[in-house]
Amino acid sequence: MWPEAPRTEEMLNQVRRGESEAVERLLGAYREPLRRMIGLRLDPALAARLDASDVVQDVLVEVHRRLSDYLRNPAMPFQLWLRHIAKDHLIDAHRRHRVALRRSLDREQPLAPARLGDESSFELAGQLLDNELTPASEAVRRELQRRLETAIAALPDADREVILLRHGEQLSNQETAAALGTTEAAASMRYLRSVRKLRSALLPGGGPAE
Repeated sequence: MWPEAPRTEEMLNQVRRGESEAVERLLGAYREPLRRMIGLRLDPALAARLDASDVVQDVLVEVHRRLSDYLRNPAMPFQLWLRHIAKDHLIDAHRRHRVALRRSLDREQPLAPARLGDESSFELAGQLLDNELTPASEAVRRELQRRLETAIAALPDADREVILLRHGEQLSNQETAAALGTTEAAASMRYLRSVRKLRSALLPGGGPAE
C-alpha cells in the first residue's frame, strides 16, 4: 500500500536537489495510502460529516510546510514521520467534531475501524479459518466480512491496531514494529495474539474477543 523505501528515498533526493515538481510527486505518491490509513480509523459517525480526503489534504499541507525541516534532520523514516502527523490530525478531527456529534471522541476512546475491503476481509477470514471457507456467493462473502469486522471492532485497542496495520495498510512486521514503536519480536507476538482472538470469535461457538 505504501511506496517502497527505495522509491521514497529517491523522491526525497529529488526534493533535496530542487528538481521541478519533486515535492508534488512525493506527496502525490503518499496521498492514497494516507487516505486508506485515515479511512480505516475514521469514526463512522464522523465519516458522515467529514471525508477522509479532507483530513488527508490537511495532513499534506502540514507535511509540505514542514518538509524542509524534516530533510535537514530526518530523525525517522519519512513514512513514520508522515504517519505521526496523520494520526495527530485524525485525533484533532475527532475532537473538533465531538460537540456536534454529541459523543466523546477523545484520544483515549477507541476508533471503530472502517471496512478493510472485500478481498482483504475474505483473505484474512480464510487464513483464520484454515481455508475452510472457499469463495462462494456474494452473500456468503458479505456475511463473512461482517463477522470479521465485528470481531475486529471488539478487539482491545492494541490488538485492533496491529490488525489494521498488517491487513488494512498491508505493512510488513518490520514496518508494523516501527509504526508501533516496539521491537519486531513484540510486534509479531501482538499480531499472533490478535489473530488467535479473531479466530476464536469467528469459529462456531466462539466468544467475543477479550
